[in-house]
Amino acid sequence: MHVEQQRPALGSAFAPARTGEPGTALVDAVMSASFVVLLVAAMTRFLIRHPGAPDTPFVIALTAVLAVAYVLRPPGPAVGPPPRWTKVWLALFTAAWAALVVIAPSFAWSAVPIVYTALRLLGERAALTLVALLTVFVVVAQVRISGDDPLLILGPPAVAALASSVFVHMQRQSERQRGLIEDLIATREGLAASERRAGTLEERQRLSMEIHDTLAQGLSSQQMLLQAAERVWDVDPGAARGHVATASGIAERNLAEARRFVHDLAPADLADGGSLEQALRLVAERTTEQGVVTRFRTDGARMMLPARVEAALLRVAQGAVANVLEHAGASEATVTLTYLGDDVVLDIADNGRGFDPEAVGETPEAADSRRGHGLPAMEARLRQLEGRLTVESAVGDGTVVSAWVRVVEGP
Repeated sequence: MHVEQQRPALGSAFAPARTGEPGTALVDAVMSASFVVLLVAAMTRFLIRHPGAPDTPFVIALTAVLAVAYVLRPPGPAVGPPPRWTKVWLALFTAAWAALVVIAPSFAWSAVPIVYTALRLLGERAALTLVALLTVFVVVAQVRISGDDPLLILGPPAVAALASSVFVHMQRQSERQRGLIEDLIATREGLAASERRAGTLEERQRLSMEIHDTLAQGLSSQQMLLQAAERVWDVDPGAARGHVATASGIAERNLAEARRFVHDLAPADLADGGSLEQALRLVAERTTEQGVVTRFRTDGARMMLPARVEAALLRVAQGAVANVLEHAGASEATVTLTYLGDDVVLDIADNGRGFDPEAVGETPEAADSRRGHGLPAMEARLRQLEGRLTVESAVGDGTVVSAWVRVVEGP
């Protein structure tokens, strides 16, 4: 289960940069090198300008300590505010640097890396406050060196304002991008979950249709045959045994079908290279054995059909003839497979009692529909192939079920 982490509001708190992000290590290395170079340059200038000054050893020692402390400074936190000890480190480091600037104002030039560190380790308001204080300190130090030079008075605030604005803007942009990435990840996970649910529902529908078109219809036929055998057992034992034998054959075929659709294989009648025409002929023969004389015929020039089309048409034929046996009260039926150029059409016609398609709620076929199988299952199969199912019927005038599938895509 995906749990979305709460992100800080962009305007409320400054989000420190994540260590390990692309470019962060390079910027840290550049800042460390720049700070050390500026310290060395300022110390060299101090030694040249003030040879033999009594506080020279202190300046050298403090310069070395600051250089090492900055190179080994604590990294910015990966997430959330920095630990309190990093703020203590920054306070002590800034105080030591300020003491060095008081002794030698030239060290004020090394303030830029400190500004960068403050922006990374502190919240936005605290960081900008410290930057402002450092800027004032730098201006005072520059005035001590060069006097009231307007460039040295206005230059550091302008540079500090520009650098801080760019840094804050980049950090906010980074946070927005991070938020977009998190949203995209959440969306991708949501889509994956939806696809899994859709796959589960599709598989459930497939199994439902397979069970209806094979096991359920076979069990219904077995029940009818066994009931017929029971009725004539005492009168005509031979006929009764024939019904039982037919029911046994249906049970054997159902077992084979069950094993195959559990493994998502082709229907048993299409296995081992069997053609759709052969499978439909077997369906007609079995229907005849169960009491409805059923003929199979083909029309048009035969063509090779994709396995999915053959399996779907066979399942439609099995479902339609099962409805004929169970609901139609027919004595005859015809299964016709017609090849029409790029199309193939399967018709199952019977001479049964028929029904009014507009008032399907009053018919036995409607009861089968309400259970979510029968005609709806046939339609679902054909929709997966962009095919179409039509039903023509009238009360007392039989029923024709037609399945159409486009086999060859148009230009």
